[in-house]
Amino acid sequence: MTTEAVEPDFDVIVVGAGPAGSVAAYRLASHGLSVVLIERGEAPGSKNLSGGVLYGRVLDTVFPGYVDQAPVERTITRHVTTFLTPDSAVGIDYRGSALAEPVNAVTVLRAKLDPWLAERAEEAGVFLMSGVRVDSLLTEPGPDGAVRVVGVRAGDDELRARVVIAADGVNSFLAQSIGLRAKPPTHHMAVGVKAVVQLPRQAIEDRFGLTGDQGAAHAIVGDCTLGIGGGGFMYTNTESLSLGVVLRLDDLLRSGHKAIDVFEHFVAHPGLAPYLRDGTVLEYGSHLVAEGGMDMVGDVATHGMVVIGEAAGLTINSGLTVRGMDLAIGSAIAAADAIAEAVASGDTSKAGLAGYWRRLEEGFVLKDMRTYARAPKFLERTGMYGAYGELAAGLFHDVFSLDGTPRKHLLAVARDALRKSPVSVRQLVSDGWAGVRAL
Repeated sequence: MTTEAVEPDFDVIVVGAGPAGSVAAYRLASHGLSVVLIERGEAPGSKNLSGGVLYGRVLDTVFPGYVDQAPVERTITRHVTTFLTPDSAVGIDYRGSALAEPVNAVTVLRAKLDPWLAERAEEAGVFLMSGVRVDSLLTEPGPDGAVRVVGVRAGDDELRARVVIAADGVNSFLAQSIGLRAKPPTHHMAVGVKAVVQLPRQAIEDRFGLTGDQGAAHAIVGDCTLGIGGGGFMYTNTESLSLGVVLRLDDLLRSGHKAIDVFEHFVAHPGLAPYLRDGTVLEYGSHLVAEGGMDMVGDVATHGMVVIGEAAGLTINSGLTVRGMDLAIGSAIAAADAIAEAVASGDTSKAGLAGYWRRLEEGFVLKDMRTYARAPKFLERTGMYGAYGELAAGLFHDVFSLDGTPRKHLLAVARDALRKSPVSVRQLVSDGWAGVRAL
């Protein structure tokens, strides 16, 4: 039986109702295509823990003025990068009203954002199927004999479509099953342990130096991960904090530590205690995170199928920012427009879907992935997870500790701090140059 012999149930099947899947479904429906959006959770967002920072200008191109409509938490006007040692914290603090107008980034809770995006897709005519787990792809030989995706199988049910979109997350068994993605190596993966801690709105604003709907994003490295490659984060929501650690999987396995132990060490650190005091944990859990950068991005299309968002490996951790949702939305837009073009032409083969990759290259998604292609290797350097925090702490201690002895010039203080630390000048120069190239 060939694909032409059976009329498809939908033009497009989208698997996964996260930001990528819902935006793709919405945009496809806006092009006049029939779309089903399948979500294995009882409702979109029900399986998503915590939240994060959404760099939302790309979402604004889909839903203009989304900030005033979507369930966003706070507008990020402050970015803090902190090096922790066991008993000190050295930070770089940037705040600016220019980040609020136009809005650059917001904090979101996925349990609220995902349903809102899925509702917009439904309003556009998308058929949402929640609580349905897709077990496998339906494939058939195409006219040229090549394997072609023609739909999905969920239990005893089969649904057919001209194109299937895999938006099923970092492990994307759909992409792996058709050969678009290999099982990622451990050094391309990380374990994220997250929690949401409830605090009164006024307490958050007082502790983080915020007013109104302003928000803060903290990126944290050093003692928070017990020397394991990775880092911590803390984001302000309206009446809660999203916080956690992201630990490179290969380094975590080598360390012999458990992820939960590292997380508990993180939240007990004296540098975080003032922020978390009297907070109540609302939710807690862990999941895998893509950390491989451009090296994780392989083929994103085959005959009758494309892969978007984290399922395609589209995430960036530069050490200063962690990005996933904006890249997912950007890929969703590119995929939807390419699929609409392919369906209109009657060619949904791999060649017919090539417009997806072209749009990724022309837009910010692949340009940014390539800009930060060296970041994963840079973040494997061990100095940031211990030695550089100690070096910075020693330097600033000597600068601010006035004990009655004559002061030294700052350059001499820096030389003394470097001499006392395990960091060599050669390592400092090498890592500094690597950081410049990576970031």
